[in-house]
Amino acid sequence: MNEPPVAERRPITRSHHGDDFVDDYEWMRDKEDPATLAYLEAENAHTDAATAHLEPLRQQIFDEIKARTLETDLSVPVRRGAWWYYARTVEGQQYAIRCRCPIDDADDWNPPVLEAGAEVPGEEILLDSNVEAEGHEFFSLGAFSVSDDESLLAWSVDTQGDERYTIRVKDLRTGEVLPDEIPATSGGATWAVGGTHLFYTTVDEAWRPHRVWRHELGSTVDDVLVLEEPDERYFIGVGRTQSERFLVIGLSSKVTSEVRVLEADDPEGEFRVVLPRRDGVEYSLEHAVIGGEDHFLVLHNDGALNFELAAVRVADPSERTVIIPGSESTRLEDVDVFAQQIVVSYRRDALSRIGIMPLGADGVGELTEIDFGEELFTSGVGANAEWDQPLIRVGVGSFITPASIYDYVVETGELILRKQAPVLGGYDPEEYEQHRTWAIADDGVRVPVSVVCRKDTPRDGTAPALIYGYGAYEASMDPGFSVMRLSLLDRGFVFAIAHVRGGGELGRHWYDDGKMLHKRNTFTDFVASARHLVAEGWTSTDRLIAEGGSAGGLLMGAVANLAPDAFAGIVASVPFVDALTTILDPSLPLTVIEWDEWGNPLEDADVYAYMKSYSPYENVGAHPYPAILAVTSLHDTRVMYVEPAKWVARLRATATGDAPILLKTEMHAGHGGVSGRYASWKERAWELAWIIDRVKFAG
Repeated sequence: MNEPPVAERRPITRSHHGDDFVDDYEWMRDKEDPATLAYLEAENAHTDAATAHLEPLRQQIFDEIKARTLETDLSVPVRRGAWWYYARTVEGQQYAIRCRCPIDDADDWNPPVLEAGAEVPGEEILLDSNVEAEGHEFFSLGAFSVSDDESLLAWSVDTQGDERYTIRVKDLRTGEVLPDEIPATSGGATWAVGGTHLFYTTVDEAWRPHRVWRHELGSTVDDVLVLEEPDERYFIGVGRTQSERFLVIGLSSKVTSEVRVLEADDPEGEFRVVLPRRDGVEYSLEHAVIGGEDHFLVLHNDGALNFELAAVRVADPSERTVIIPGSESTRLEDVDVFAQQIVVSYRRDALSRIGIMPLGADGVGELTEIDFGEELFTSGVGANAEWDQPLIRVGVGSFITPASIYDYVVETGELILRKQAPVLGGYDPEEYEQHRTWAIADDGVRVPVSVVCRKDTPRDGTAPALIYGYGAYEASMDPGFSVMRLSLLDRGFVFAIAHVRGGGELGRHWYDDGKMLHKRNTFTDFVASARHLVAEGWTSTDRLIAEGGSAGGLLMGAVANLAPDAFAGIVASVPFVDALTTILDPSLPLTVIEWDEWGNPLEDADVYAYMKSYSPYENVGAHPYPAILAVTSLHDTRVMYVEPAKWVARLRATATGDAPILLKTEMHAGHGGVSGRYASWKERAWELAWIIDRVKFAG
C-alpha cells in the first residue's frame, strides 16, 4: 500500500508580540539539506503512485488538447518600420520561432495573410527558441527587443526557472551573435536611439529589481550604474514611450510611484524626475503631442480613487489639464498614445473595455468605446509598434469565443477581424453558454461570479463544477477562452470564476476591501460564491472543486480551513500558504514590498494577530479536509517551495478524515510551472484528470 511520507519534526519556536508558535517543519526551507530534497522526492513518488491510475485519463485529455490545437500556426503580423514581425509554431516543437518579412507596399496597412507551414517570401528567422532551449530542461524567453534601425536584436533567456536572465545581442544583418553578454538581469532590455546603448535592471539579495544599468555595445568598459533605488519597498524598471522619444525609468511600491525620463537619443544624459513621489500617489505616463507641444499624459490617483487621466507639459509638469476625470463606476487602467489617437483601457461593471480618443491640432476629442457585442468578454490593446498609424490592434475573447485579433479603423470605427484562434475538432460556440451571476457575501456585498457550461448541462445540482479564484494585487480574473477547459466542459462540468474582493474587477475600492486588515473578505467572498453556485443548482458541495494559484493559493488554503465542507477537492498551485512566516522575514525575496499589501506584522501587533488568524499554515485544524492537491516548483522565487511542503506536512499530521493530500514539486521549473507548450499541456492534463477523478470519487 502506498503510504504518504511522514515528515520529520524539528520543532522551533517563533515568538512575536508575546505570541509563541511552534513550527515543526521550517527546516524544509534549507534547499541544501539532503533531507529536504529527499522529502520532496518521496512526496513526488507518493503522488505518482497515488495518481498512477489516472494515466489513461491524463493521456486522453492531453490528446484532446493537442487535437483541438493547430500546432503549426502563425500570429498576426505586426508592422514596424520596413518589416512585418510575427511568430510561428511548428508541430512537434515546444517553443515559438520569431520571424519577420519585408513590407511590399508602404501604403498598405493590412497585414499579409500568411499560411501556416508555407514558405514566406523574404522571411528572416530572428530567434528560434527551440534552438535556444536545446540542452535545458527549462526555458523562458524574457526580452525580445529590436533596435530602432531594425539591425540589432537584444534578447534574454532564463534556463533555471528563477527569473534571472542572460541578455545577448544579435546583428540581424549578418546573423552574428555579438560578444556582448549580460548575465543575472531581471529580463528586460531597452534600446536607446541609435542602437549604441542598452538599458537593463538587476536585483538585490532579496531578488528585488533595484538597479538600472547602461551597457555600451561592444565596449570593454564596465556597464554604468544609472540609478539605484535603496528603499526596499520599491521595484525599478526601464522602458520607452510609445513615441520612442523618451527613455522611462519607473519606480513603484504597492502604493506609491515615481517616473524619471530622458530623451532616447541622449543615452548618456541624466534622467529627470517628472513628478516627485508622494506617499499613496501612483502614476504612469506616456508621451503625446497636443496642439503642437510635447506633453506627458499622466494616469494617476491623486484625489481620484479610480484614477484620472491628465496632461502636463513636458517643459513644465507642475500644472495639469484633466483629460478624463476620475469616476466611481469606471477604473482607468492604462493608456496607449499614438500620433493621432489616445487608446484608453478601463474597467466598468467588472468587464475590461477599450475607448479611442482622437488627437489633433485642436486637442483631444471625445472617447468612443469599442462595442464587442457580448455579455461577458475580455478585451485588451494588442501589439501596436508604429507611432503614426491609422489602425489600432486590439484583442477580445470570452468564455465561448476564442481569442480574436482585430484592427480597429480609427477613421470609420470598423473592426476588421484578422484572426480568431482556431479550435479544431468541430468546436461550436452555440453549444455553450456563459452567464454573470451574483453571490451575496457575509456582509451583504454582491460578488460577481462568471459561469460557463454546455447548454445541455443540468441545473439540478448534479453537475460537477470547478470554481477558480485569486483576489489579490488588484488583479482581475477575466472570462477568457481556454482550449484546455473544453475537456472539463464536454464532460459536463460547470466552470466559474469568483471575482472576489482583493481583485480589481469593480475598481480600486474592490481591491482595498480585500487587502491589509480587510483580507478575510477575499476568503468569505469565495465561500459565498461557492455556496451560491450550489444554491442556484449549478452543482453540489460533493461535486465542487476549488482552484487557485500563488496568492490564489493562499485563498485555497484559507477556505480549506474556513469551510472544508464546501468542497470535494482543492487544487493549490504554487500556493502562498505560509504567509505569516514569509511576511515576518524581510530577508526573503519580495517580503518588504509586500508589507503594503498585507501589512507589516513585525511592527504592528494588530497586523500580526490578523494575519495569524487566517494564514493557512497556522490554522490547520484537527478536522476533516477535502482532498487537496498542492503543486509547486523547486526554483520558484516568488512563492518558495517550502510553503506548500510545510503545509502538506502539517495537514497530514493534524487533519482527520481520509481524503488524500498530495504534493507535487516540479524539480526544474519556476513560478509559472514547466516550460514548453507540450509540457504545459501535459501538466494541465495531469491536474484536470485529478479534478475529474475527485468528483467521480465524491459523487
